[in-house]
Amino acid sequence: MSTFIRPAQAADQPAIRAIVCAARLNPRDLDWQRFLVAEEAGRIVGVGQVKPHGDGSRELASLAVIPELQTQGIGGALMYALLAREPGPVYLMCMDRLEPYYKRFGFRRLARADLPSSFRAIGRFALALALVSSLFGKRLQLIVMQRDG
Repeated sequence: MSTFIRPAQAADQPAIRAIVCAARLNPRDLDWQRFLVAEEAGRIVGVGQVKPHGDGSRELASLAVIPELQTQGIGGALMYALLAREPGPVYLMCMDRLEPYYKRFGFRRLARADLPSSFRAIGRFALALALVSSLFGKRLQLIVMQRDG
């Protein structure tokens, strides 16, 4: 089956929300006008957006593909399409275990001192998450990555 990447439409809002929530991603700030969707046979199977922050930085966010079609290149196709529309630097936040995946698209991990101001609060949250998760015998570490335009 062939996948078609297109800008989202207002009617896609329920599918965007459902896919983002099913992926357990942050369901806030899901403005459909910023999204691209991956469609197969009239069904939305993947979504992603680049959202602006108050400091001018832009974040790749809400990138998700329905579970039964993961590992088939749909997420990568969405990623390339989203990044092609961004002339400047793009940031993202992810679990550290996903760093190798995003490196394939030119992202690199940022040191805390290099974070844009809109990501500094996220950096403090990430440290707290790592500390709390370690108390329960888990290792959860959020990182911020950047791709130059």
